[in-house]
Amino acid sequence: MAYVPPHMRHSKVGGPSSAPSPTLPPESVNPNFKRKRNFNSKDINDKGAVKSIVYGENAISKWLAVGFADDTLLPTVTRLEPVALESYERKSGEKPLTLVISDHRLKENCEDKSVLLANPWAFVVETLKQDLLRSFLQVKENMESCEFEEVKPTLVARFGRILFHGNRSFNLESISGKHVPESTLKQLKKSFYTSVPPLYMEYITNEVVPKIGFVLEREQELYHVKLSDKMQPDSTLSCKCTVTKDNKKLELCKVELNQVRHMVADISCLGKNQDLRLMLRTKRTLVALKDEEVENIKSLISSATLDSEVKGGLRWPLGKQSSGDQYTVVGVWHTNGKTFKNSSMRLKVRHADRFDFRSSAGEVTREVILKMPGIIPKLPEHTFKTDLAMEMLKENLKLIWEYFLC
Repeated sequence: MAYVPPHMRHSKVGGPSSAPSPTLPPESVNPNFKRKRNFNSKDINDKGAVKSIVYGENAISKWLAVGFADDTLLPTVTRLEPVALESYERKSGEKPLTLVISDHRLKENCEDKSVLLANPWAFVVETLKQDLLRSFLQVKENMESCEFEEVKPTLVARFGRILFHGNRSFNLESISGKHVPESTLKQLKKSFYTSVPPLYMEYITNEVVPKIGFVLEREQELYHVKLSDKMQPDSTLSCKCTVTKDNKKLELCKVELNQVRHMVADISCLGKNQDLRLMLRTKRTLVALKDEEVENIKSLISSATLDSEVKGGLRWPLGKQSSGDQYTVVGVWHTNGKTFKNSSMRLKVRHADRFDFRSSAGEVTREVILKMPGIIPKLPEHTFKTDLAMEMLKENLKLIWEYFLC
């Protein structure tokens, strides 16, 4: 019988559009890097299992509901409603919940100035200012001790839906379709679903981009090959690759560690069609790999075959998914996207096809990512520059509120 790669074998999992969300590979480093790192990222839980999301030491995570001028309205005019997401339901057996406005008068007149907050972007900045500054100073302190990584902090906005999940105190059935106090909402488990509808993607590209002065910077197809490292079994590397001109082979661009999150604020934007995530994260590129390690990685990359019929778009011949008795392919991301820019922001609109070899799970998503690199250089300890950064953030959030949450 011919060998069938794991990601092509038949299973109960459906196609890319309906498969469960993949577990994102955790970070990985060479042993020499591990000893020198100071980010102390929380990539291992108490039972020794690898966490799918990497958070920095003393990372801040919070949830806000923003929109009403009167906070007491929240529990009386909103409720939690189930949302149909096949990928999540396959994994958990339950439909997640989203926070919606249930009062018909508010739905019909969401511009009512007496009901909605006049400047929600200013409220968000004032609420998150100290958390952002505290997180940035932590990042800055750790960057100074990173000898083997090129670390780049970025403030990012993501768009999608905040999903609420049950916990030990509240199961989904007990709260579904009901008005829920803010104190209860804060106790519920939450996740941020970043796949947006096709019409939203078209709206951003065709209407928002020209309205606010973005210009096309580049259009790019990338493959991200995720590798486990036997020297560090609790971690992985992410290899960013392009396709060669003959469209037959991958070419290695850089080797990165998983991004580390230092501040995450999930914002339920009441009266809007999209929710917002603000995140301060660091992107880390390895700069001190040994020649032998680089050659082993390149060998793995070059042995891949492009195949649009498989999840993730890549497959490997039998016995070629490992190299040098150190690295093994554990996942693939195939992304096609456009990047736009203006004087202070970069906007990425992309389709992503992800597959995780370890869980045999994949998902196709549509994503909109807004980076605000112009704010980071203005976040030192000096009060004057910090005030400039907060004003810039307010202006960016105002644009987000007016154009990106529709």
